[in-house]
Amino acid sequence: MRMPTHQYIDRRTGRICSERPMGDRIVNFLYSEVWENAPLVFRALTSARSSSVLGYLNFEPLLSSKLGCARRLMRQWGVDVTHCLDEPERLDTPGKLFTRKIRYWECRPMSKDPHVVVSPADSRVLIGSLEKTSALYVKGKFFDYLDLLGSDKDRWLEAFAGGDFAIFRLTPDKYHYNHTPVTGRVEDVYELDGNHHSCNPGSIVNMVTPYSKNKRAITLFDTQVAGGSGVGLVAMIEVVALMVGKIRQCYSRYKYENPVPVRPGMFLEKGRPKSLFLPGSSTVILLFQPDRIQWDRDLLKYRSLTGVSSRFTHLLGAPMVETELTVRSQIGRAAVAPAATAETYGELL
Repeated sequence: MRMPTHQYIDRRTGRICSERPMGDRIVNFLYSEVWENAPLVFRALTSARSSSVLGYLNFEPLLSSKLGCARRLMRQWGVDVTHCLDEPERLDTPGKLFTRKIRYWECRPMSKDPHVVVSPADSRVLIGSLEKTSALYVKGKFFDYLDLLGSDKDRWLEAFAGGDFAIFRLTPDKYHYNHTPVTGRVEDVYELDGNHHSCNPGSIVNMVTPYSKNKRAITLFDTQVAGGSGVGLVAMIEVVALMVGKIRQCYSRYKYENPVPVRPGMFLEKGRPKSLFLPGSSTVILLFQPDRIQWDRDLLKYRSLTGVSSRFTHLLGAPMVETELTVRSQIGRAAVAPAATAETYGELL
């Protein structure tokens, strides 16, 4: 099936922009013909080993100049070198360009409001709800909720049932450090094994629930602590995708200095570097408890726009448009919680 053009909204300008996903023809062929007619080949190609090989071939070219390839990608991706922490001549391979550091404290400003929730990545975001009566309800197209957090994680499945979610899709040209979206104490950290499916908009919906089938790392925040964001429990799910080898946990409280792995009991501050995807396209999902986040109005408006050629809209049959935004930009804020929430929340912890 020939996929339609994929469009999204640029949050800064409000303009409709077009995207041509990397390797679009190959990915669409893989997720239609190969998936349907050669399932064993499909499983092999979406395995961790194959994904790593594809990533290496794309980001560490063997038959051409790595420096020349890096410079070509820099122009193609529109990388603003004034934002980069390293000098341009030091970004001399595609891999180094992909894992570049930026002066986020200067070029990615963040609200000082302690109750604001921020984007964890330079990405394109979709917001939705797990509550069936919500206008934002999306039924089982991006992930199977019972599998997303792990089928044996009853404690967390209960906490987020009927809550809200945001899906942040990173494309290969993006800055690939993930930052903390909230301030709070880490309650749990664990990984779930899985495949490495593409995050191409067409393959996401064709595959059905890929984010709960891919390898992923989950971090649970308690933001109802002293100095926290006050938005209840928050789950940050980092999903590897095609050509992503792994997720490196590397939290730094100040710039990128003294990175440490994320562990339970740590207090993480909002907007700080938390982890790094290595390399390729990838996704971050945030889960919130019911009635704990109030989304920004523009994100709600853009999500439901008609007249935008979004592949999600085309395949799901309802307006579903992504908004491109920057890491550390506001996506919402803590909503006033019901009076009973404090007791219920206490029982979960």
